[in-house]
Amino acid sequence: MSSTKNVPQLRGIRSPERSTSLKARESWHILGIISEFVEATERLAEIRPAVSIFGSARIGPGHRWYELTVDLARRLSDAGFAVISGGGPGIMEAANKGAHAGASPSVGLNIQLPHEQSGNEYQDIALNFRHFFARKVAFAKYASAFVAVPGGFGTLDELAEVLTLSQTGMGRRIPVILIDSAHWRGLLDWIRSAMLDNGLISAGDLELIRLVDDPAEAVEAIFDFYEARGFEPTPTENEVMLYL
Repeated sequence: MSSTKNVPQLRGIRSPERSTSLKARESWHILGIISEFVEATERLAEIRPAVSIFGSARIGPGHRWYELTVDLARRLSDAGFAVISGGGPGIMEAANKGAHAGASPSVGLNIQLPHEQSGNEYQDIALNFRHFFARKVAFAKYASAFVAVPGGFGTLDELAEVLTLSQTGMGRRIPVILIDSAHWRGLLDWIRSAMLDNGLISAGDLELIRLVDDPAEAVEAIFDFYEARGFEPTPTENEVMLYL
């Protein structure tokens, strides 16, 4: 028995007004997305090397993770790394604050959210995004390293993103630094027992991750990774990055 399904298509809309309205809305949506990619490229293409730092928006000044992040970002900035954060409060603010006080640019990739997000005052370069995926591309495309300070779902999302890009070969292999070993060790133990031991990932997928507790150690780990190859992307890596 065969049946013919009714699959709606835009061209099948009978009302010219509704059809035109939908086309116009989607066209403007696409142009808005393109504009975010263009602005990110124009403003970030020459800031390398850079380090993307992620962590909780809910951690304020005085908290040890906040102050540790300020210290780390200042060290990175003085060592020649631009520092990229989400531009908001908490750990994002700490990252921008430390970098702003240092020698290299402090970059904020701000996002419009219904709550919790407002741009901090420590951004030398501030970009504004409406689309999460365009912002995520900017985080990955212009970073030579990824640092995760303890955070929530957003931090886990970015961590999974950078590991997936490396695993699939759709992004550069860059060092992934997790700050506060006591906080992250349980997650890594779970990844090894639940994912690695069941063949869901390969042992090499975890080789890029470093657990550290000291900001100086984090900076050293990044330099160690690039000591033999330099910070400039290879021609192959540049070609891969075109498809991000």
